[in-house]
Amino acid sequence: MQLEIVTPDKKVFQGEVSEASFPGANGAFQVLNNHAPIVSALAKGVVSYTTKEGHESLVIDGGVVEVKENTIVVLAEKVLS
Repeated sequence: MQLEIVTPDKKVFQGEVSEASFPGANGAFQVLNNHAPIVSALAKGVVSYTTKEGHESLVIDGGVVEVKENTIVVLAEKVLS
């Protein structure tokens, strides 16, 4: 799957991932390959994902995520770390 994380200021990450987890507004959730299309509001919390290099994570201050056809786009308000 392709994951792209962007803020109003810059592109934080773009690349291939095997899974990704998000702090949904109504609870945390995970996205795997061939996930059904979804658009969800994100709360402040940890976004984590696994690349070929290993497990990565960062803290966002809310935003929106869209999953469609094995492409995940995160529009984060701000990345805190």
